[in-house]
Amino acid sequence: MLSNGNTMGCFYVESPAMRMLLAKLECDDYPTLVAASSIIRPGVASSGMMQEYIFRHHNPDRFKYIHPVMEELMKETYGVMVYQEDVIKVAHRFAGLTPSDADILRRGMSGKYRHRKEFQKVQKDFFANCKAFDHPDNITNEVWRQIESFSGYSFSKAHSASYAVESYQSLFLKAHYPLEFMVAVINNFGGFYRTEFYVHEARKAGAEINPPCVNAGEYLTSIQGKNIFLGFIHLKSLDSTVGEMIVKERLTSGPFLDIYNFTKRIPVGIEQLSILIRIGAFRFTGKTKRALLWEAFGYLGKGKPKHPNVELFTSPSKQFQLPPLEKKPFEDAFDEIELLEFPLCNPFELLHPSYKTETLAKDLQQFENKNFEIIGYLVTTKDTRTRKGIPMSFGTFLDKNGDFFDSVNFPNISKTFPFLGKGFYLLKGKVVVEFGFPMVETTFMKKLEMVNY
Repeated sequence: MLSNGNTMGCFYVESPAMRMLLAKLECDDYPTLVAASSIIRPGVASSGMMQEYIFRHHNPDRFKYIHPVMEELMKETYGVMVYQEDVIKVAHRFAGLTPSDADILRRGMSGKYRHRKEFQKVQKDFFANCKAFDHPDNITNEVWRQIESFSGYSFSKAHSASYAVESYQSLFLKAHYPLEFMVAVINNFGGFYRTEFYVHEARKAGAEINPPCVNAGEYLTSIQGKNIFLGFIHLKSLDSTVGEMIVKERLTSGPFLDIYNFTKRIPVGIEQLSILIRIGAFRFTGKTKRALLWEAFGYLGKGKPKHPNVELFTSPSKQFQLPPLEKKPFEDAFDEIELLEFPLCNPFELLHPSYKTETLAKDLQQFENKNFEIIGYLVTTKDTRTRKGIPMSFGTFLDKNGDFFDSVNFPNISKTFPFLGKGFYLLKGKVVVEFGFPMVETTFMKKLEMVNY
């Protein structure tokens, strides 16, 4: 899972950038993960040393250390400064600074201390000492460049190591208890992605995803075997007290029998009851949503909720004569989008049928440096800037099989074809492959329509 970047939901290693890095490194052990936890930080990436680290990781005999000191101090990381203490060691051993001055240099790179006299003195001593040691100017300048771009954003090795421990623990749980783990991630509400995509990950692991249910669900998302029931907490317009009351009443007095029995036990108004009906929380009755809504209005009208009366005996529910009620094909999915903010079906079922593509994420490498097109369901985007400060962006998508792929939109494309929110996109471009990891280099992008409802 780690070497393939299959890390969604796992602490610190689930972002698209981190998944990409792990896949490029083919990371399969703890020391490599510790290094990855630090080189993903902005400094190493912006200095170009992240790409260099990946190259050296795969080609340990095809590079030269910039200086023997780098080989001596950082053989484990192929001569690349990865941790904060590397800056101190290099400044001390390569430039002859005292350890305390080297630490002033490290702290000064954060930007806040650059104009202080002590930092400016240390900077001056760095170059003066390198000159005295007869280091070539080009090597001195390159070492300074790497320190300058890197040290203000890096982790200490202890920090990276402790992060990697928790990442490994998360990966263990995902590998051996995938459904329970994803339920916990959903209930944590603190991951990198929206709930929709953790639900998707659980489905890929074999779960049957069920909408909230008044007789089987809980306030938070719960699991019964391979059945995952989304919690009432995910219903955006449902009052939290109603969701909690449903669970408490069911535990106290047993399952609900039907809509009428529910209204006698839970003080709920028509608006809140309609939300529960539309999400399918009464599907155990075997009645359609439209029939249930008809009954709900018959029982409650438009009045405010009243505290239910305690009945000694269960009253029979009212019977209504209903005309034929038509159900539209995508009614459930659009109710789910409105109430949960995502559908529980494969979203590609909602893509307008006029859009067709056979390209899948697993086939991307076949299109390396070739023009092609693919349709993706947007997962997340990242806006960034080039070294010259020009805006550009990255995108992460799902294909129709539910597999991830990533795109890069360089400045001219990012400006001409911006992301326009959640939904489907047609991407045209070519595939670039770095260290075995394919990415779509976009030349054209268009947001697509869903089916009409």
